[in-house]
Amino acid sequence: MRPRVSVQDSDLRNGNFSLRIDPVRSEDAGLYEARVAHNMEVQSCQVELGVITVTLSPPTPVVENEPLLLSCNSSHRASLVETCWFHNGRLVPTSGTFCSSHGALSILRPAMSDAGSWRCQLRYSDNEVISATYNLQILGFDGPTNPVVYAAAGSAAD
Repeated sequence: MRPRVSVQDSDLRNGNFSLRIDPVRSEDAGLYEARVAHNMEVQSCQVELGVITVTLSPPTPVVENEPLLLSCNSSHRASLVETCWFHNGRLVPTSGTFCSSHGALSILRPAMSDAGSWRCQLRYSDNEVISATYNLQILGFDGPTNPVVYAAAGSAAD
């Protein structure tokens, strides 16, 4: 896993045996064990790392009015009960333009207003709630809804 993994050697003397993984990948999910031998004594601890991913299909760049699919997947082992999607902090109703199914969200005609922070929230049968965020960027025309712009003769127009 090198060079993504590090242990702070300076913290070892203080009893901190933390492992840092940056960036975390889907395949990093699983059980991790630390064993420390000191003065003929061995201590160990186990930590399970769960990973959640949000993916975009087709991959970026997203073009205005072209359908896209945001998928949310987790390494959690329980059954998925509910998926909620939030756009810029607001719950997204799944009707019309937005269709949600099995951890995925389809946006049939993405608009410039759909750009920004998207968060998926997964709830499992064991009541575990996991969420992740994806920053969606959309290429398109961000101008007036009326394509006619008036400008005075002799002035500049944008």
